[in-house]
Amino acid sequence: MEYSNRYAAYPTQTVATELERHIDIHRQAYNYTRYEYENVDADNIGSAYKHHYRLPDWKDEFPVFSEVNSKALQRTVTRFYQNLSNLFEQKQNGNKVGWLKWKSPKEFQSMTYSQSGFELKNTSGRHATLELSKIGDIRIRYHREIPDDATIKEVTVKKETTGEWFVSFGLVTDDENLPEKLDVDSLDTSNSIGIDLGILNYIHTSDGLRVDWLDLDEEYERLRREQRKLSRKEEGSNNWEKQRVGVAKVKRRIQRKVLDFQQKLTTWLVREYDAVFVEDLDVKPMLEDSHNARNKQDAAWRQFITLLEYKAKLYGVHVEQVEPRGTRKECASCGAETEKPLWVREHSCPSCGFECDRDANAALNVLQRGFEELGLGWPESTPVETALPTDASEFSEVSAKRVIESGSPTLNEAKALA
Repeated sequence: MEYSNRYAAYPTQTVATELERHIDIHRQAYNYTRYEYENVDADNIGSAYKHHYRLPDWKDEFPVFSEVNSKALQRTVTRFYQNLSNLFEQKQNGNKVGWLKWKSPKEFQSMTYSQSGFELKNTSGRHATLELSKIGDIRIRYHREIPDDATIKEVTVKKETTGEWFVSFGLVTDDENLPEKLDVDSLDTSNSIGIDLGILNYIHTSDGLRVDWLDLDEEYERLRREQRKLSRKEEGSNNWEKQRVGVAKVKRRIQRKVLDFQQKLTTWLVREYDAVFVEDLDVKPMLEDSHNARNKQDAAWRQFITLLEYKAKLYGVHVEQVEPRGTRKECASCGAETEKPLWVREHSCPSCGFECDRDANAALNVLQRGFEELGLGWPESTPVETALPTDASEFSEVSAKRVIESGSPTLNEAKALA
């Protein structure tokens, strides 16, 4: 299994200047790779592996490329071809795509050491030291230990738009060291949930738990103030650059708050349940719709699903994405479809008479589709009528603020808040 750990870095002024110089050399290498891809005979290029053989000639023609680590330089060439591969994949999926752009200094703010050229030292305390070839030592905040059974595959150093530095370690661990998933036949269906990514609530589960949306009104009000101040500055001036950093810091705070919320919520879900089913949403069309687009962006549903799948591997839990189409229209009891506009928040089936909250009905449909995805079918021992109380007083609700401040919620905490 491959994953990454990210740490805040605190280089000295001298080392930070050297990092910026090396990153700019890598930017030039990336742009030169793009140039050669378009202008050099295809027999000599066409893949990262072939292009690596051109690097000695680069160093003879441009000595500046000799000043950076050779493995890191190869990784930059590979980075171009990875971006190219992603571009072709999007095109094959029917998306309209352009061409890889020439990278300006503002657009290229990271570099990666692959396989060698780095060493992690002094890891006994809350801080550690990362030694990078041809650059020097960087102090990092070692808030989370790298497991003994994990191998550091690569190290990425990045400067954020806020001016902060971060180091990410790409880690590889044997799947043998991870907990095994429960066999599908022995899966406890009563300890499985379906999740509806909601409108009034961030998530609504099939067992009646609702988690509120994260309240970011104060952060966005501050962002608007900082952006207004930025608009009054002369672009390119020192005051403009200082204010630009201020805007970037507010945006970064919003991103961190959303990620922290999602990290705690997904961790709780995989610890609490044996199987979690969620809708496979296509987020892009939802964001292109101007109605409530900002809240949809804040939801970061694709990031939420990615985190859920990643943590499912760490905890040996089943996480399956199911077809989202029709989950709100279909009755979870009989399957009859009923058209409901967004303002109708209650599900009332004209066919069988089943009634419950609209999002609860969708979560039950997600649960049922999840069982079908695993080949289990709908368990006879847990019919819809007993899977979810229809009485509103039986619902459990957790505020997003409580998730942020107190960590992952427990079901008892949820019930206490209801």
